[in-house]
Formats: sequence, C-alpha cells, structure tokens
Amino acid sequence: MVDRLLGRQDPKDGNKAAAATDPKSAMWRRVQLARNLGRPRTLDLLREMADEVIELHGDRGFGDDPAMAVGFARIEGRRIAFVGQQKGADTEENIRRNFGMPHPEGYRKAMRIFELAERFALPIVTFVDVPGAHPGPESEERGIADAIARSIGLMSRLRTPIIAIITGEGGSGGALAIAVGDVVIALENAVYSVISPEGCAAILWRTAEEAPTAALAMKMSAQDQLELGVVDRVVPEPGEGAHADPRETARRLRSVIIGELDRLGALTTDELVEARYRRYRMLGPYTEVSAPDVAPPPSRGLADRLRDLLDPTRWSMGMPLPGSSRRDEPPAHEEV
Repeated sequence: MVDRLLGRQDPKDGNKAAAATDPKSAMWRRVQLARNLGRPRTLDLLREMADEVIELHGDRGFGDDPAMAVGFARIEGRRIAFVGQQKGADTEENIRRNFGMPHPEGYRKAMRIFELAERFALPIVTFVDVPGAHPGPESEERGIADAIARSIGLMSRLRTPIIAIITGEGGSGGALAIAVGDVVIALENAVYSVISPEGCAAILWRTAEEAPTAALAMKMSAQDQLELGVVDRVVPEPGEGAHADPRETARRLRSVIIGELDRLGALTTDELVEARYRRYRMLGPYTEVSAPDVAPPPSRGLADRLRDLLDPTRWSMGMPLPGSSRRDEPPAHEEV
C-alpha cells in the first residue's frame, strides 16, 4: 500500500499491466503459458479424469515412440480410445520423449489405435500438445511427411466419433495429424498455428526475435481460432492457467468431453462422417463474385497488323525483330 501511494511499483506488476494493454505482449504471454512446463500433459489429464487407463506401445513396424501416448481409457463408464503427444516434466523425461515431437512411428502408432477404435466402435479423444513433428534426418528417412498425410486422411474417413483437444501448443502438421475431429476444443491459453512463431519470424523477418510480432499476426490464440471457426469451443482455465491447478483443468475437460461424447453418440455413422466432411470443407470460406461481361476487342485488319510490325518504336522497346522466332501471328492466307 505504501509503495502504491509513493508511486513505487513492482516491475512484475508493470509487465503484467503492459501485457494487458499491448496486444503483442498479451499474445506472447499466452504462447509462454501454452509452453509452461507445469501444464498437464496427456497422461496427467487422463489419470485425473479417467477411471481406468491402459497405454499401448509400438507401431508394429519400426518401434515405439515415447513422444506419442496412445491406448484405451474409461471415463465415467464411457470407453474411449485416446491419442496424444506427451512432453516431459523435466529435462531427463523431455529428452526421452523427444520434447513431445513424434517421429513417424509415433503417428503410425496413433493410426493403429484409430483403426482399432473404429473396429470396436469406440470414440476417439486426442490431446494435442506439440511444437511440431520431429524434423530430423531420421524422421525424413522413415517417412514423416507420409505418416502425417496418412494420419490426416485416415481420421477424415473414420466411422467413429472424434474429439480433438488442444491442450498446449498446436504446431504445424505435427498437431494437425491427430486433430481432424468432429469437434475441436481448446484450453483457454492453448495456441494453434501452421508454424511456430519463431519459425514464421525466421522466414519473414530473418530473425527469431520477431516471434511476438509473428504470433500476433498469425492469430494463433484459442479465442482467435474460435472466431475463425477452426476451434469449436474454448474451455476456461483455472487461476493463472492450467499449470496452476491441473486437477481442476482435468475436471473441466472431463465434463466437456462427456457432453460431446453424448452429443456425437446420438448421430448415425453416416451423419457423423457427413458432418465432419462439411466442417472441413467450410474452413477458409470465400465469396465468389461474378465478373462483368467484357466486350471482345474489335477485329484488326491486315493494314493494322502490318502497321504494328513496321512500327519502329516497337523494336526500340525490346520487342522481337522481324524474322526472329518471337513474332506476332502472321496474317491469315486469305488476308494476304
């Protein structure tokens, strides 16, 4: 109180006030919240909201990818299949889980669960929290682009309900590969974009220091994505963010998931797939405007065409010389 009366202010309070008034600072603060190491991850959320969790491993082709957690769970008596990126809580776990960036085998493991869910008529819940798919040479050698494309294609035609939840970072194709849902939900401080702010800034401004500017321009916050129609619903986070109270965050998500499962479960399979098709066809809407009728140019006679060919200003402006391979269409035979 004394500091306030004397005009003294905590620098942290000043930073918060600046973030509240400056859109760029506010957007960058959301990006930092989405990346907070204390945010609950896929398995953390499931342990809080589910009665039973069974994790599966391996893609039945190359190996297991710890950056992708998949399996089955039971939430208030409702059986689901789950897929989600899994970051680490500390440096050691982050290294083991490759900082939540899946390799191709991670996405193939996800596709294995997608197909099992369809076979056993289980709804799918995905948890998206990834800066991007792993970009290293080993991922390229094992077909990361093919795995992402196949996962997107598979999700678009699965005949079972799909709920996608953006819990932290939703970066690039690494996120989209498991985010093709009938409904897409985002936590309040989650972000969702085609590229990371640093990557965008490096391309456009040749420096990663312009990442806050890029984040604001890309409209990557959950609220921005809701207004654009990419996200269907935003779930408020408790207190300062999901990292402050992971248990309450899981409780809020659980009620939303149950409501969406009941709503989607009331649709027939054909209605479900058709609605999903329409949802993604409507992204990026545009308006077609009919072009006015333009009168055709008047026909040119032989004299006009010869005049053009013999005009000296034509050649002085870099036009092709007579007799060269680049010349106007010759007069028609009947005209000569």
